[in-house]
Amino acid sequence: MIKKFINRVLGKKSKTRLLRIPVNQHKLTREQILPCALKVTDTLQQAGYSAFVVGGAVRDLLIGKTPKDFDVATNATPEQVRDLFRRSRIIGRRFRLVHVMCGNDTIEVSTFRASAATEEDDTKQITDDTGRIVRDNVFGDQESDAERRDFTVNALYYDPSTEEILDYRGGVADINNKILRIIGDPATRYREDPVRMMRAARFAAKLDFHIDETTRAPIAELAELLGNVPPSRMFDEMLKLLLSGHALRAVHQLRAEGLHHGILPMLDTILEQEHGKRFINAALHNTDLRLQAGKSVSPAFLFASLLWHELQINYQKRLSRGELAIPAFNEAMEDTLNQQRNRLAVPRRLDGMMKEVWSLQARFEQRSGSRPYRLLTHPRFRAGYDFLLLRAESGEIATELAEWWTTFHVTDEETRASMLLTEPVSTNKPKRRRRTKKPAIAVTHE
Repeated sequence: MIKKFINRVLGKKSKTRLLRIPVNQHKLTREQILPCALKVTDTLQQAGYSAFVVGGAVRDLLIGKTPKDFDVATNATPEQVRDLFRRSRIIGRRFRLVHVMCGNDTIEVSTFRASAATEEDDTKQITDDTGRIVRDNVFGDQESDAERRDFTVNALYYDPSTEEILDYRGGVADINNKILRIIGDPATRYREDPVRMMRAARFAAKLDFHIDETTRAPIAELAELLGNVPPSRMFDEMLKLLLSGHALRAVHQLRAEGLHHGILPMLDTILEQEHGKRFINAALHNTDLRLQAGKSVSPAFLFASLLWHELQINYQKRLSRGELAIPAFNEAMEDTLNQQRNRLAVPRRLDGMMKEVWSLQARFEQRSGSRPYRLLTHPRFRAGYDFLLLRAESGEIATELAEWWTTFHVTDEETRASMLLTEPVSTNKPKRRRRTKKPAIAVTHE
C-alpha cells in the first residue's frame, strides 16, 4: 500500500529510454505499409488519437522480410475504434481487440495496455494460481504498452505520419545484433503467459536470432507451465510455428529449450529414433519449401504427417492384441486423434482429411486390376500421393513404389495398362481376413 501511494504521489520512475529514430536512419517508408493499415492509423490520428503500426510488422520490415500481418496500437478504447470504422468488430475476452476490415485485409487494433494493474483496476486483471494472466483489459499509455510487449524487437512503434520509429526498449539495436531479448523479468513474464516460451523458440528460428542467455535461463524450469495453457491456444501457437516457413528449425529449437514434451507426442520420442526423425525432418522441410515459394500448406496434411508415427504405434499395439487389421487401423486413428486433442486441440474439422490421407496409404500398394484407376479419381489422391513421397524420401517404404505412382498418375492410358501388375503386391499391413464361405443350408417347406 505504501509503495502504491508513493508511486501515485511521486510518479513511478520510468524503466524506458525513448528513442525517436528518423526515416533517414531506419529507411522504413510509408509506402511499405499495407494500405489498410495506413487507412486505420490515418483515420485514428485525424480523430485526435495516437495510432502506430506496431510489433512484428515493423520488425520484419527492418530486417527485409515481408510482414504476414500489420497490427495497430492506439490510445483509443475498443469502443472508440469501433465507432470510427463501419466494418469493424470487437473480439476477445482475455484481451479485447478490434478487427477492422478493408476488402480482404483485416487489421488488428489494440488499445495501449498498462504495465501493471492499478489499485482501482485490480478487478480487470485476473491471474490464476501460477501467475498466468487470464483476463486483462487494463488500458494505459504508450510507454506502459511497450513494457507489456514480450520481446524488445516487438516493442517498436512506427508512425506513418512522421515516418519515425519509437523504440522504448532498444529493439532496433537488438535487431542489428540479432538478439532475442524478453522485456522485464523472464520468469515473471513466462508465468504471466507461458506461450511466450514457445514464441521465443519460434522467433529465434524465424529470424535466425540468438536467444539472450537471461531470456533463455528460466525456460527449462518453467516448461511445465505450458500444461496450464488451454489446448485451443496451444494449437494456434503451434500452427503459427509450423507455418512460419522455418518449422524444421523451430521444432528443433523447441527441443533445444526443453519445450517439446507433451506438445506433440511424436516430438517426445520420434525425433530420438533415426527412422522417425528422417520422416519428420522431410515433412517439415517440404512444408518450409512450399511456404517460402509462396505455396499453400494444408494444416490437416501437416498434422497427419506429424502424427503418422504415433498412429503406427497405436496400430501395432492393437495388432499385437490379435485385432483384425482394418478395425485395428480405424480404432488406432481415433485413439491417436483423441490422445492429441487432450494436449493440443486439433480442430475436428481436420479429422476427415487426416484419416483419408492415412487410409489411402495401403491402397497405393495395390497396383493391379482396376484399383489404381479408382484411386486416381479419389478426391484426396494428390494429398495421399504427396504423403507417399514423404514416406519414400524418409526411407520408410521402397522408392520403387513412389516412382511407380509418379509415372502412373501422369502417363497415357496405354502406358498405364502396361504398368499394371498381374498379382497384387504384398503389403506390410496384414490383409483383411477372408471369411470362409459356409456351405449352403437346404431349406424345405413342410
